[in-house]
Amino acid sequence: MKIQTGVQQFMLGTALNREAQARQTLAAVKTAGYTGIELCGFMIHPTGMMVRLLTRAAGMPTGNGGKLDWHALVKESGLAVISLHTDLGSVERDAAAVAAEARSFGTRYAVITGMYRFAYADAAAWHDLAARLNKAGAALDAQGVQLLYHNHNCELQRVEGEKRGYDILLAETDPAHLNFEFDSYWFAEGGADVASVMKALGSRMKLWHINDRGTRLSPAEKAMTPILKTDSMELGTGNLPLAAWAEIAKANGVEAIVLESHRNWVGNDPVKSLQVSARWLNTHLDTKE
Repeated sequence: MKIQTGVQQFMLGTALNREAQARQTLAAVKTAGYTGIELCGFMIHPTGMMVRLLTRAAGMPTGNGGKLDWHALVKESGLAVISLHTDLGSVERDAAAVAAEARSFGTRYAVITGMYRFAYADAAAWHDLAARLNKAGAALDAQGVQLLYHNHNCELQRVEGEKRGYDILLAETDPAHLNFEFDSYWFAEGGADVASVMKALGSRMKLWHINDRGTRLSPAEKAMTPILKTDSMELGTGNLPLAAWAEIAKANGVEAIVLESHRNWVGNDPVKSLQVSARWLNTHLDTKE
């Protein structure tokens, strides 16, 4: 089965500020060997100054590309849209509108990217969230779009004995209405057994968010202490067992693998970073059959 590879728009925010720059960036994504892009709902529409300031302060600047014509840019680039990232509130308010926008880009996946101002340590909140996701997924299904949930690390809090929030979602959501875009970086960062989680997801793992993790210290640098800060790294340059996880992803029938990192790019350049990661993807994954 052919596996798509793509880049999450969030990674490219600082390289998508102007139309000419966006064209050049998307062309570089295509040239590197990626076949798709994953769009963020709040990055393909104008956003307020406060949102941009908050994301920049968090080390994840979104740029000013929300005023660009993303339908035209994507079509011109030749990249497929793998999914559209959105939020649960938008789906609950108007599932038809979310589905229509996803379909307008040629994708059948809408992805919930976690919850904000959410009681992650409260078991009751997780049970309620599972019910809400089932309902939202059913509403999107009626519009021809499938709902996926994207994890970070907050789902790993234990809320009922040994049971984590993610366990509740996996057990109480209906595969007919809710499946998963699994982010291995964030679960590795949170100390989870990533391979076991991927195997438990099985065919419900429709998309895979990939990133490597390690430390970057140049030969000329001298560390002040023997403890170095870990951060995202280009694929194959960190310490995560990505090749082993890739075999599980392929066995699960994953449809697309999406690169996303927010900072610590080689040369402080997201495009250079994705080019390095593309070499690992093109070497370790058979994306042509």
